[in-house]
Amino acid sequence: MAARDLQERIKKLIVERRLPSGAPLPTEPELMEHLGASRNSVREALKALQAMGIVEIRHGFGTYVGSMSFAPMIEGLAFRTVAGHYRGEDSLLQLLELREAVETGLVSRLAGRLPEADLVELAGLVDRMEREAAQGTGLAETDRAFHATLYRGLDNVLLSEVLEAFWDAFHRVQRDLVDVPQDPRVTCRQHREILDAVRSGDSLRAEGAIRDHFGNIRVRLSTTGSPRPSGTTGAQRAPEPHTRHNERV
Repeated sequence: MAARDLQERIKKLIVERRLPSGAPLPTEPELMEHLGASRNSVREALKALQAMGIVEIRHGFGTYVGSMSFAPMIEGLAFRTVAGHYRGEDSLLQLLELREAVETGLVSRLAGRLPEADLVELAGLVDRMEREAAQGTGLAETDRAFHATLYRGLDNVLLSEVLEAFWDAFHRVQRDLVDVPQDPRVTCRQHREILDAVRSGDSLRAEGAIRDHFGNIRVRLSTTGSPRPSGTTGAQRAPEPHTRHNERV
């Protein structure tokens, strides 16, 4: 039996039995009997599915339905961008444009529609960014929290996870390939404008605020110098997605 066919049948089993993340899968002998496959074939199929985040193999305990995170997607995006960059492609700018297209298309739907509690939380995050900028500390996690809170208003978990994946891939590659100078005061001002535009209910203003934000990033990327030595790229090392950095864009 082909390896891909085994993987598809295990995925079908998870779907048909409505197994949630963390639920145990049938034991290895049970899977062998159910699939009519050898032990080695079942193990190889499970290893492939584990690489995709679909299953989790806990040695000594069994196999469970995985978290089905976007980690493989982040790794793929990051590696593709690094490889393209070293082939002379504008791959980092292309990834930025992907983020911009998604966020610009979404922010107008939020204008005038966010509940007051979310607006208050966003205002608090911008206030925190301004304090961090004044203190000379990094804006990384506050910046990230702002975007996550903003699009949370769409009440779409899958969309939020995709945006987080784009964020992780872009910043992992940007951090490892190039030094992008940033004026934290500009970053704070742009996030304040995004918030004010969304609060005002003016969808065109909200789109413009997002475009200005990404336009500023694009200009800074376009004027950045050569990439760092290849030994420091994301292709060679895999830093934690939530590592704290001083600069975010």
